[in-house]
Amino acid sequence: MSDRIIKITLDESSIKPRSMEAEHEKTIAITDLLHENSFQPLCMQGGPYALHLSIKDGRLIFDITSETGEKAQAALSIAPLRGLIRDYFMICESYYEALKDTKSHKLEAIDMARRGMHNEGAQALQELFKGRVVFNTQTSRRLFTLICVLHIR
Repeated sequence: MSDRIIKITLDESSIKPRSMEAEHEKTIAITDLLHENSFQPLCMQGGPYALHLSIKDGRLIFDITSETGEKAQAALSIAPLRGLIRDYFMICESYYEALKDTKSHKLEAIDMARRGMHNEGAQALQELFKGRVVFNTQTSRRLFTLICVLHIR
């Protein structure tokens, strides 16, 4: 399948040092994304693609390069995702705290809320890029994770 990402990089220069948990989430998201994804920039002839993610001046930027060297950029305001990202961070903090407490009865409920927020963020991301880039739900979930990592202040 040619409509897929075969390489993904993040703008490391804009990222502050991350927690061990955030670094783990990033690694898993990249590994899962490269293993299985569906990604189709509508302005390009075809992939596979290399994707570089960055956030600059309040804009989420997808720098896309096809295997043939064709380049495109999709840059959109991060503002519609900020509240979801903030809420996702808060739920993740609660989740990691609950993981440390082996007697926590809240873990399952927090994990369900975390997954729900993750799905909501993935759906918002798909809407944000509608008409520019098409990607499936699993790809969107993984991209949302990576955008959250980029957004750490």
